Amino acid sequence: MKLRLIMVMCFLVYGLKSWGQAEVPIPTQAQLDWQNAELVAVFHYDLHVFDGKPYNQAKNRITPIPDYNIFNPVNLDTDQWIKAAKDAGFKMAILTATHETGFALYQSDVNPYSLKAVKWREGKGDIVRDFVNSCRKYGIAPGIYIGIRWNSFFGVHDFKVNGDNEFAKNRQAYYNKMGEGMVDELTSRYGDLAIIWFDGGAHGPEKGGPDVLSIFEKNQPNGIFYHNTQRADIRWGGSESGTVPYPSWGTYPFPYSHAANGEVVYKNDFQLLKEGDPDGKYYMPAMSDAPLRGYNGGHEWFWEPDDEEHIYPLEQLMDMYYRSVGHNTSLIMGLTPNPDGLLPQADVQRLKEWGDEIKRRFSSPLAATSGKGKKFTLKLKERSQINHIILQEDIAQGERVREFVLEGKTKNGWQTIFEGSVIGHKFIHKLDEMEVNAVRLKISESKGEAQIKTFNVYNVEQKSSSK
Repeated sequence: MKLRLIMVMCFLVYGLKSWGQAEVPIPTQAQLDWQNAELVAVFHYDLHVFDGKPYNQAKNRITPIPDYNIFNPVNLDTDQWIKAAKDAGFKMAILTATHETGFALYQSDVNPYSLKAVKWREGKGDIVRDFVNSCRKYGIAPGIYIGIRWNSFFGVHDFKVNGDNEFAKNRQAYYNKMGEGMVDELTSRYGDLAIIWFDGGAHGPEKGGPDVLSIFEKNQPNGIFYHNTQRADIRWGGSESGTVPYPSWGTYPFPYSHAANGEVVYKNDFQLLKEGDPDGKYYMPAMSDAPLRGYNGGHEWFWEPDDEEHIYPLEQLMDMYYRSVGHNTSLIMGLTPNPDGLLPQADVQRLKEWGDEIKRRFSSPLAATSGKGKKFTLKLKERSQINHIILQEDIAQGERVREFVLEGKTKNGWQTIFEGSVIGHKFIHKLDEMEVNAVRLKISESKGEAQIKTFNVYNVEQKSSSK
């Protein structure tokens, strides 16, 4: 009898705590911040912005810049960059502190190929500091992109120097030490950072590269790490189109994204990266990425002359928003400061139009609710036309919903609007106009009790977009 009583007491104390709880991966605060940001700017800036030629990635990875003193952004204004991102609704911004030339946009003590070497600002400039300060001024979370995988100045390709003799081994050891020193500088000098992004992955010591993960974990324990063969807190969405397919789950079967196990990750046109895995053990949401100047055959991550025709029209940006943010990912948009040190005015204007349009469409729902359970009904004040529905889970409790149905109550009764699977951080459904007096969400399958943070219905007035 005493044993049974003890067992009952244990259940009451411990069992009830987990009653109804989902056995799903839970995001860290950094991952929550990442998905809540929804729109993230990445500013690409490097020496070849100043050469007046189109950007050629393959060539730039293997060809040193003849004269690094071409770097001379006489009107540099990172406040202008960040205000433009703020006007578009971005909540996070990333700067390429180093990219494929190897040139560093700050005062490095370990890399002589940095702003210390140029005549601009008498060798005392620090664009990383300017950038971080501007982010904090405008309430944007700052992040840093560290591109040490390629370095045309030092002759490093895919983290490796050429050759296998003693000279090459010494150069490799030197470059690895320099890379670690740069990561330490960039993660320790500028306060808390939202994300450290290693382009293409960061080879660790197990692959002959620098040990960057331990430095990140020491200096930025609360940030997003992206990424190496050991760890990724987010994953690439499988293309640079700024979109992912539906469904795109926020969970994944491996602790790394695509830095290892390529035979699984790369098959079927990156299907695993794009769709994730609803039964994955690791919380690792996808990102969608694209350059703002990616329209009509363009794909410019860096500024190029006479390139404004490639700025995405507003209509395409909104479609991208639906198929990225509305498909449970954060959208990373590449922005391109020019040789003067300013974001071009045409880009600034388009960003402002985009932010205004997002607000116009989604600031005023016809009806809204939230809560826990399997069924949610929104009753409208009167029979109305609807054309958008937004759903959000409380992903702090993990992605729980596995199957759901949206229905509208018409003059002919309840009719199915959409049958879906993942909701995650945000699901946006655009439908042909439908007259209803109620809308219903039914959760047909979930892991634990569904936690619906947002169930909003809209009638978005259509209007012509900018070109």
